[in-house]
Amino acid sequence: MKACVFTLGCKVNEAESDSLLAGLEARGWETSSAPCAADLYILNTCAVTAEAEKKSRQAVARLLRFNPEAPVIVCGCASQRDPAVFAARAGVTVVTGTGRKDKIFSLLGGHGIFLEEDAAFCELPAPKRTRTRQNIRIQDGCNRFCSYCIIPYLRGRSRSRSMERIRAEVLASGAREVVLTGIDITSYRDGDADLGDLLLYLKDVPARIRLGSLEEGIVTREFLEKMKAAGNVCEHFHLSLQSGSDRVLRAMNRRYTREEYLAACALIYEYFPDAAITTDIIVGFPGELAPEFEASLSIIGEAGFARVHAFPYSPRPGTPAAKRKPLPAPLLRERMGQMLIRAAEAEKAYLARFAGRTFPVLFEEDGGYTPNYIHVYADGAKEGGMYEATLVSREKDGYHAVLGKEL
Repeated sequence: MKACVFTLGCKVNEAESDSLLAGLEARGWETSSAPCAADLYILNTCAVTAEAEKKSRQAVARLLRFNPEAPVIVCGCASQRDPAVFAARAGVTVVTGTGRKDKIFSLLGGHGIFLEEDAAFCELPAPKRTRTRQNIRIQDGCNRFCSYCIIPYLRGRSRSRSMERIRAEVLASGAREVVLTGIDITSYRDGDADLGDLLLYLKDVPARIRLGSLEEGIVTREFLEKMKAAGNVCEHFHLSLQSGSDRVLRAMNRRYTREEYLAACALIYEYFPDAAITTDIIVGFPGELAPEFEASLSIIGEAGFARVHAFPYSPRPGTPAAKRKPLPAPLLRERMGQMLIRAAEAEKAYLARFAGRTFPVLFEEDGGYTPNYIHVYADGAKEGGMYEATLVSREKDGYHAVLGKEL
């Protein structure tokens, strides 16, 4: 019997799906994470944007093309948001949400809608290795309630995993690099221990550590000193921004100012001069005026971003921002075009700093990454291998490198 676990969305979903794969294999199933002919489908959905929800709905039919007779179990954010719409689709036998994914194994032959909330962090089987870097869940839920975001309503309040369980999973993974992921890892707590303490607790594991998305408030001297003392944490900070305008940030319910965000970037560079600071920017938040959009453009250069993930505002019904009048679509497209140009210029400027430099690079299926997240391509690199690599010429979205010794 074969099961396919198909995933849309974030690294948390990926990690959860890898755990579902491991749990199924422990029960005797052959598994796949890619769409294929199978006897069972589990669809792990996303609802971060309207487009993500649409793709989640379409994925049911996409999977059933391989075997129209196979049952489909749907879980994740989109099914938490609107379970009935999935339950009504032909082929879907079970609908669950974001909580208690550990109970999916007991529902394989069931029928109906089963929604439960997680009062505490939900432990799942140790994830199957499906990629070179291993995603490790350390936290779930969110207490921030940004005015545009539906996820806190779907994932529930912030809850964290014990440092002991995290360390055990990192060690068991055998990965050369792990990504600590969650919905809001900045809020990580295990008793009195915070994210910085977790990094110190993982300082002697045989893997380099990469952090998931962070909030501005985590960037303090104390945190950066703990990160530096750990010694195995990648110099890559995905520091969520969303807007360069103070007024728009307030409307978004973001809890910092432009000045505070730039101060956090400056502090990162003080401790880690080669650090990559990557970010997200929402273009066209309702009511965004031309000077406020210009503020988002200008902060890209001021912050020295290595990469910008820019995306147009997507109204999520049920959030405060959805009650606001959206910007006209032509204006939104124009601003997105300008933002993408500015983002490409910033990435080019960042990459230019590192020509001729040598870094340890862990290679994956399509190239590898330096600790500061420069994409590297090299002839002769083995997937899963780590090498000293000298960056010699620009290629695609990164560098072509000459390999040195294998590490």
